[in-house]
Amino acid sequence: MIRSKGGRRLGNGCGTPDGGGLNMDHGGTGDRPMVVLLHGLGGNSRVWSRLLPLLSGRRWLTVDLPGHGWSPALPSYTYADCASRVAGTLRDRDRVVVLGHSFGGAVGLALAALRPVDSVVTVGMRAVWPPEFTASLDSLAAKPARSFDSREEAAAFLLRVNGLGDYLSPDSEFVERGLAPTGSGWQLTQDPRSFAVGVPPFDYLFSAAVSAGTAVTVAHGERDTMVAVGEYDDFAARYGVEVVVLPGLGHNAHVESPPAVAELLPA
Repeated sequence: MIRSKGGRRLGNGCGTPDGGGLNMDHGGTGDRPMVVLLHGLGGNSRVWSRLLPLLSGRRWLTVDLPGHGWSPALPSYTYADCASRVAGTLRDRDRVVVLGHSFGGAVGLALAALRPVDSVVTVGMRAVWPPEFTASLDSLAAKPARSFDSREEAAAFLLRVNGLGDYLSPDSEFVERGLAPTGSGWQLTQDPRSFAVGVPPFDYLFSAAVSAGTAVTVAHGERDTMVAVGEYDDFAARYGVEVVVLPGLGHNAHVESPPAVAELLPA
């Protein structure tokens, strides 16, 4: 595996500067389209660590989206701007498929509007955005990054707000990438302003992706607290996308059951 932080080489391999300025990891081999994995809001690319071993025979790329993990912040956040940064990590000749969780799913659809993408699979992408939900995100965006006295306290908070406390440990790479020491304690690496990204422009995103010839699958766990069964039916009716409900799984289906989500990828 090659790790590139801010376009610099990390560890083994030969990292190359990326046009998007994002921290990225990549690995794998094979001739099939490369899998680009995009995490959700408040997460980072190491959330895919349990799924990557299932991509045998495929090349893959994970990125910390802007303002998350080890990637730099943006002055403001839109799905198009985030997708543009992801596009900058790719070569024009790369054939890609995108697997995006929640926020990352919308960024994946936006990517398909910018460059050729064979297919986009979204997992747990919120379809209904009540005003009180967007207001709560705007409130979070207006607050400074929360500070903690100890790494233990910060790690517990990070895992809890991402719904990952039952699946990842405080010593996981996800936590390592999601926290940063300060002069007096610890804080999350997420830029709080990223919470203000707003409601995805679904009409544009789906229309642009489908018109470009991208195959789109929208999946969610049966027990996903962010997406109720049936909320994707309008997407299927209007845009002809495939809808998949994953039995017994929640919002973090890609962590709860990596094999079930890996099976959504095209052969």
